Amino acid sequence: MSKVMIIGAGGVGRVVAFKCAQHPEVFSEILLASRTKSKCDVIAADAKAATGHQHITTAAVDAENVPELAALIRSFGPKLVIHVALPYQDLTIMEACLETGVHYLDTANYEPKDEAKFEYSWQWAYQDRFKEKGIMAVLGCGFDPGATSVFTARAAKHFFDEMHYLDIVDCNAGDHGKAFATNFNPEINIREITQNGRYYENGKWVEIPPHSEMKVLNYPDIGPKDSYLIYHEELESLVKNFPSLKRARFWMTFGQEYLTHLRVIQNIGMARIDPVKYKGVDIIPLEFLKAVLPDPGELGENYTGQTSIGCRIRGIKNGKEQTYYIWNNCSHQAAFDETGAQGVSYTTGVPAMIGAMMVLTGEWSGTGVFNVEEFNPDPFLDKMNEYGLPWHEEVGVDLEF
Repeated sequence: MSKVMIIGAGGVGRVVAFKCAQHPEVFSEILLASRTKSKCDVIAADAKAATGHQHITTAAVDAENVPELAALIRSFGPKLVIHVALPYQDLTIMEACLETGVHYLDTANYEPKDEAKFEYSWQWAYQDRFKEKGIMAVLGCGFDPGATSVFTARAAKHFFDEMHYLDIVDCNAGDHGKAFATNFNPEINIREITQNGRYYENGKWVEIPPHSEMKVLNYPDIGPKDSYLIYHEELESLVKNFPSLKRARFWMTFGQEYLTHLRVIQNIGMARIDPVKYKGVDIIPLEFLKAVLPDPGELGENYTGQTSIGCRIRGIKNGKEQTYYIWNNCSHQAAFDETGAQGVSYTTGVPAMIGAMMVLTGEWSGTGVFNVEEFNPDPFLDKMNEYGLPWHEEVGVDLEF
């Protein structure tokens, strides 16, 4: 049994707290912390009522303040910090974990506030320091990245001698009834999907204009959906850790109405991340937009439909071409019924809890900085089936690519 500290009280933090509380045999004490303690208090009360786990406490913390973080970590004494707040805060939380000798796990890689750019270089640079301290940092343990990376590791371990072509496909076929809303933090979401598309091919990164490449793909139990090539962070680590890959791409579904709203937001300057003067005060347009858009953590109640996220892989096994598709479908309604959060928060939060469980039980071990595909995928995938995200696989199927 171990103490665990969760940083972040949005939709994902809610799911992580609920799922950890369901397993007191591993997570004996839980501290939920964020800038706004009142949000933590609501989640903690709900999780206690739903699970019966009584050892859940809350605290206020500025996740960008290393001394404050370190002081809270020392006072509680967790074995692991689960970071599900903002990607801007990855490095300060990693610094606090180094200072206190505590393991670290997150769901999204670092990006600087002043530039819409995300890559692993900043966090990979911590490798030697985490090794010297004798602790581990687990990067990207949500769904994508996270489960998709573990899916790829399973494919490499059990179905391929060489993987050549990887396409990660992410479909949200849900309906929240809002004119426009994002499924996770609007600021991070809009920064991510308005960047140029980018994919890996023959040892090089190829960049294309945003949403300029589309394919209609069929998703299990959902059907055909317009799917757009975008850049996603797990591509960077997967091509590094599976060097036989000749091409790796990421596809995400968007409806036409969503894309129209997105174009308007960009065209009128509301996606800007540089400060503008308003009545003598500097404001960031995208931060203001976030304040007026629906809170992703409150979309769940009337959210219908499901997500479908997986990996379609082509390569060689025993000298012959092999195709493989592995995926999970998640119901927004079922996620809400269990945790009070919608499916996108659920699919991110459950793998974060399972990754934490892997670390705390010793299934995943080591010192240094790791992406999840570097560990044994089998025990993680067993827990996905058991704890709410059952996955399916097919061999020798048409990948539609």
